[in-house]
Amino acid sequence: MSYDKVRTSQTIIGTKQAVKAMRAGSVKELLVPLDADNWVTDLAISFAREIGIPVILVESKKELGKACGIHVGAAVVAITGE
Repeated sequence: MSYDKVRTSQTIIGTKQAVKAMRAGSVKELLVPLDADNWVTDLAISFAREIGIPVILVESKKELGKACGIHVGAAVVAITGE
């Protein structure tokens, strides 16, 4: 997957923030890296699937964090409709 979409979109980083944004109805899709710990990502993935938000798997949490402009890995990133 190209990380360009993350670089050019409005994003929310982190499991708690992503779930909160999904509850508010402002998330278009959820990105989750394959190398993230399941205990961190499971809540967000199951909630996204429950409410019909597409879950996109990406290769690396380090690269996902870099695409978001942070210096650490990101386990969950929500792309918002704003």
